[in-house]
Amino acid sequence: MTGWLWAIFTVIAAGGQTFRNAMQKELTATLGMVGATHVRFLYGLPFAALFLLGILLFTGQSLPTPNATMLTWIVVGALSQIAGTALLLAAMQQRSFVVTTALSKTEPVQVAIFGLVFLGDHISVGLAVAIVVATVGVVVMSWPKQSSADALSLNGALLGIASGALMGLAAVGYRGGVINTGSPNFVVAASTTLVVGLIFQVTLMTTYLLVRDRKTLVALFKAWRPSITAGFMGAFASQMWNLAFALESAAKSRTLALVEILFAQLLTRRVFQQGLASREAIGIGLIIAGVILLLNT
Repeated sequence: MTGWLWAIFTVIAAGGQTFRNAMQKELTATLGMVGATHVRFLYGLPFAALFLLGILLFTGQSLPTPNATMLTWIVVGALSQIAGTALLLAAMQQRSFVVTTALSKTEPVQVAIFGLVFLGDHISVGLAVAIVVATVGVVVMSWPKQSSADALSLNGALLGIASGALMGLAAVGYRGGVINTGSPNFVVAASTTLVVGLIFQVTLMTTYLLVRDRKTLVALFKAWRPSITAGFMGAFASQMWNLAFALESAAKSRTLALVEILFAQLLTRRVFQQGLASREAIGIGLIIAGVILLLNT
């Protein structure tokens, strides 16, 4: 059973992340892109701290002693996550929710490359084939149509893909942080990494808003009711991600996470009432086929 825990954590994280993205998309209208980005960090930190406190009390473990390697990886992950979230929200303003999510899910391609370069992860033939299939799906979805909306569509596609690249780097960074905490308990390691990352993100973004955009910071606190829910879902999803990263490679976890596309499609039809073009459906199908190929490698 423990061998499949990473998969369970990943699927739960993907579901939570989809709902969090939907909530942030709605908050963009009132808080702007930077404000909506900060919601997941500012309102997620208290919940993450409670998760960590509860785990420490339950396990009787002590907090891991911070070290330079752990902190470096966490900072890389935190910075990449901030930029990736901002680009994802920007992309959602230009393309449908499900298509943007699908384009950002080119992330496994980037994760595999980053994992090879920074962590020495091996790329097998089966993984390479899965990457090719998924990439073809992305190309099918994002190829511009011959219409006046071509530039807008292409910009949205590029933003989604760039978001995926940054989220991929964030995944590798957080996995690097988790495995370098030195804690013998993977739950403690994952939870500690999440809290340290959020403290850094909240400090950085709150300082930025204090200096550059105080109106948005005030609006963030005024919009506490919807933001609390988004913050909880963000902290919960991140907790599940870090648990998965503690047990399995970031590339494998993020590839399985493409099931998020199915969750996003459901939300698109039920919440945003957006349709799905046949070509986009084919592209999503190819991306999912890439996941299936990888899991059967």
